[in-house]
Formats: sequence, C-alpha cells, structure tokens
Amino acid sequence: MPILFQISVQVNDGTIGRIAEQIGQIAINHGWKSYITYARNYLYTTSDTIKIGNKLDIYWHGMNTRLFDNHCLCSKSATKKLIKEIKQVKPDIIQMHNIHGYYLNMKMLFNFLKNSCIPIVWTLHDCWPFTGHCVHFDYIDCNKWITSCYECPQKRTYPASILLDRSRRNYEIKKQYFTNVKNMTIVAVSYWLGELVKKSFLSKYPIHVIYNGINTDIFCPVANTDEIKKKYGIENKFILLGVASTWSIRKGLDDFIALNNMIDHEIYKIVLVGLNNNQIKRLSKEIIGIKRTENVNDLAALYSAADVHISCSVEETFGLTIVESMACGTPVIAYNCTAIPELIDKNTGFIVERCDIEGIRKSIMKIKEKGKIYYTKNCRERVVARYSSHDRYNDYLDLYNLLLKNI
Repeated sequence: MPILFQISVQVNDGTIGRIAEQIGQIAINHGWKSYITYARNYLYTTSDTIKIGNKLDIYWHGMNTRLFDNHCLCSKSATKKLIKEIKQVKPDIIQMHNIHGYYLNMKMLFNFLKNSCIPIVWTLHDCWPFTGHCVHFDYIDCNKWITSCYECPQKRTYPASILLDRSRRNYEIKKQYFTNVKNMTIVAVSYWLGELVKKSFLSKYPIHVIYNGINTDIFCPVANTDEIKKKYGIENKFILLGVASTWSIRKGLDDFIALNNMIDHEIYKIVLVGLNNNQIKRLSKEIIGIKRTENVNDLAALYSAADVHISCSVEETFGLTIVESMACGTPVIAYNCTAIPELIDKNTGFIVERCDIEGIRKSIMKIKEKGKIYYTKNCRERVVARYSSHDRYNDYLDLYNLLLKNI
C-alpha cells in the first residue's frame, strides 16, 4: 500500500486544508494510506493526522516574525518532531502545501528533504516560496523577486514584520535551501502562477499546472432561492454579489463602495460576504454586509440567488469564489489581473481592466439585458469540465504514480 504524507497547516478547513483533505480522499479511494499534518484548525478527516507544534510555539514564531522578520526560521522543536514522524511513516510521496504560517522551520525541513530519497510534490498556492517576504507582489508591481529581494515595500503585510526588514537574507536562504532538493516537482494552481515560477529560482524543477477543484455536487444551481433572499431581505432585486474569505485592500472593497454610488438602488442590491464587523460598519445602508454564511449550502444558495458575481480582486493565484459562483450558474465580472482571466470566457461573464468601475457597471447592464439564464448553462458546463474536484485531485494521483514509476 503506497503512503501519501501531506504537509499542511490545516486539515479540512480553509481553502488549502480542504484541498489537502480532498487529495487524501482520492488517494484513499485508490488504495493509498493518507496522512495530513496540521498546526491549527482541524476538522473531521478521512486521513490519519499528525499535529505539528502547539499554540505557544505558533505565538513565539509569530512574535519573532513581527519583530525580526524571522518567518519560517523558528519552530525548531516542532519541525524536529515532524521529521521524526516522516521517518516513522516512511511515505512514498511527500506532498507539501504552504509551509509558511508560523509552524515550520524551512532550513531544518529542507535539510531533511535534501537527504531523503522520497519524491516531493510542492503545490504553490501563492508566491511566498520565491520572494524574500510577501505572498503577492502584483498589486504594487514589484519584480525584485526575479533577481533578489531587498528593502521590501510590503514588509508590514503578511507575514508582517514591524521592525526589521530581512527580505534580502530571507530570499537568499530560500534560494539556497529550496533549490538543494533533488527529487522535487512543483505544482502551480494556475498557468499565470506557473509562468512566474519559471522566472524564479525554482525554475530548475519540473513545473505542472493543476487547477484547484470544487465539489460540483455542493456548488450547483439551487432551484429555489426564495428562502435565502428572504433571509437577507433581497427579494425583487438584481443582486450583485461579492465574496471573499478575507476582505483585504487587494479584494477591492473600496471598488464595491464606488460601484454602489453608480447604481440605481431601486433595482440593484450589492451583497458582500466575508466582511468583519469594522468593514460592515463602513458600508452605506444600501449595501448588505455579511460576516460569513452559516454553512456552505447557504453560500451556494447565495451564489445561485445572485444575478452577477463581481470580483474586484487584483491578486489571485486561482480565484476559487469565481469558480464556485459559475458552478451555481451565475456569470462573473472580474478584473484582467493575475490568474483571473484563465477562469472566465465570453460565455460566462466579462473581464474588465483593473479598477475600471465604469466597465463593471456597463458589464452589469449587458448581463441584465441578456438575462442571467443566457449564461447559466455555459457557466455550469465550464466548471464541471475544468474545475471538478474529482478530476483535478485525480490529477495529483496521476502525478504521484508517474513519479513512483520513474524512481
């Protein structure tokens, strides 16, 4: 029985934790033994789990990051325990997801991987592995990462450092340790991200693109949306929906506020999901702000109830909410930024230039004129064909089997 060992900060919670869980399920269904690590946020899983570190270790790691820009350079005891667990399990494949998150020591981990004969698959969900600090840089149009990071303009963004800027040192550490592993394959979650990897110091490794997948049985058109509309008081409105797990400046909250000033409130209603209390207080009375839906079925119902899903995000390595919306039959308007244009075609919505609020407004008018039903079938079919979790996570299993065959 082949053994899969996934290194993840979460299990079956959050986007990456759910991806790890679904990869584990696919592996188990094909006769594999599956292990997943976690440092926090553990939900029910079909895989065996291994806890990394504890809360005190995470807090200490976080403090070192905030003060000294030492992210992924702490957690020595937690990493030592992880390495011991890997040696005991003796996996056939190690699947890494995000190793940032205040829970691992990258030097120790990659020193072990360098001396291991185990094939490694590293899925990049963001750009952190090849920068000196940040997880995204497109928003500020920074290209220092191509040669060497220094004087980081995003020092105070995640993983934030209040005092020191050690982006040059961190870049060199990553370059040294991340390129010293012989048997590693990189997976990018979009072609856009894959092209960035080819420009980075990770370009020496084989690079595969495997899109993220969603459960198309959960995210599907909901026939009766009267209940969810009544719940949020959006009956008889043309619903403009925005969804984010965290509404940072890059997700475009201010753009929705600007759009709200350009629409007829007798006809249109903006609904935003994923806001915190302070963000909700900022909104005008015409916008409905929701912290989060009670469950994923409510979210699918909201996607289905919406006439248009709008993404004002300017940085996405994939764009999960866009795919979830289309799976529910709802067309999307989004910016021509990063990986987003890969997801949408002319039959499923509109791509407008970054921060073009007027372009969004005109696209809303076009969708309203044709009617949502014009797009629904195409939206659903595109997602089922390209982004089904069953198909995409089977791609991982195919990759694992290929790597084992070539040993």
